[in-house]
Amino acid sequence: MEGAFIVIDAMGMLQKTSRTFFIPINRLVPGLKEAVASAYLCMRAIDEIEDHETLADELKIGLLQGVHDAFQSGDAINQTQKLLAPHRELLPEVSLRLDEWALYCPPTVTPVVYRYIAKMAKQMAEWVHAGWTIRTEADLDGYTYSVAGMVGEMLSEIWFWFDGTKSDMKKAVAFGRGLQAVNILRNRTEDLERGVDFYPDGWGSKEMLKYTRRNLKIADSYIEDLRGGPALDFCKIPLKLAHATVNLISVGGNKLTRDAVLKLVNSLS
Repeated sequence: MEGAFIVIDAMGMLQKTSRTFFIPINRLVPGLKEAVASAYLCMRAIDEIEDHETLADELKIGLLQGVHDAFQSGDAINQTQKLLAPHRELLPEVSLRLDEWALYCPPTVTPVVYRYIAKMAKQMAEWVHAGWTIRTEADLDGYTYSVAGMVGEMLSEIWFWFDGTKSDMKKAVAFGRGLQAVNILRNRTEDLERGVDFYPDGWGSKEMLKYTRRNLKIADSYIEDLRGGPALDFCKIPLKLAHATVNLISVGGNKLTRDAVLKLVNSLS
């Protein structure tokens, strides 16, 4: 019965935290659905720590490094509980329940998912320590890899685990990187208000749009290689929404409406 509650809570939390990814994850077949939902929620949990508006950077670094250590320890669940429990008044629910999202993952793919959670937490801690300083395109590539490009790599490993689907890991990085670049474009005003600038020196919207479109073009090639099946069904939805959002931003808009999202998703069915 406890497992059933985790299933319900995981999908409910997913719906609360991601309009973009709830739809494609919810449509996945059993087994794959749990793996991707677990991975997404775990990574969202640590992303909320990195982006927290009031946590001191020193505490963020300590928590993120702690998550890295926990997921490399062989006792991720208990260590994560001990790490996060003292901060119940500060952290959002999705972060505090990191142990539950980790438990939701099918046991045969936990080595993949846990390895990437540890890797992302470590690199996020490094970015907090560096003050998210991005001066060059290489810096931007580094940041977008840390928070999204490696998600593409992880998904490729999950596709292979599930049904042997092979994919290009370099293109997988561009898939994640392109989606993150869309977020950077969309959240530009809010990021600057909190004192973070993800644009390299001298860049404006023109340069960031070019960077985003270049990565999304590679992402198009990534999903073409998937040749059907649940991996393609999953990837084509966020990629379609990313292209539509970039087109909207390029003409002065910012965020797709709920109706627009549903219409785009239905066009892929």
